[in-house]
Amino acid sequence: MVRLIKMAVAFFLLIVVLAMAGCSGDSGGGVPVPGNPAPDFQLQSLDGQTISLGELRGRPVLLNFWATWCGPCRYEMPFLQEVSEDELWRGQGLVILAVNLGDPASVAREFMEDNGLTFTVLLDSEGKVGMLYNTQYIPMTYFVDNDGIIRNIKRGAFTNRSDIDRFLMKAES
Repeated sequence: MVRLIKMAVAFFLLIVVLAMAGCSGDSGGGVPVPGNPAPDFQLQSLDGQTISLGELRGRPVLLNFWATWCGPCRYEMPFLQEVSEDELWRGQGLVILAVNLGDPASVAREFMEDNGLTFTVLLDSEGKVGMLYNTQYIPMTYFVDNDGIIRNIKRGAFTNRSDIDRFLMKAES
């Protein structure tokens, strides 16, 4: 019984520590919010290229954090593909960067191939960029404008293609 009580207390303390870390109101610590510059980063893509968000300045970027084991992430991927193929968004230079959190490259590659997805996947195997962007849950999507400013944030999955269009259009206005 004593062992069970100790485990319960340890679990409770862990929950309190995690909640305090996740609920910190210090926006001065670099937590990305609309109107602020998007933190720059460099990651490897599935095809081995090093991609830097800063190098994409001048183009709008849809930055999506996901993992293959995440059901809602898997659900929204076909909608992201539709947007990546849309002539309107392509004409505006939209870049879709899907930052995979923690999957081995082979798993992410197989998922993309099996589902006919062709937009760029970046590998954040250590979760450092995910932490930089405060991704406490996934999927999470940021819209970064041509000037590198975060214009919109979506927590949770897009439920259809129109949701993504509205998300992008709201950010442009």
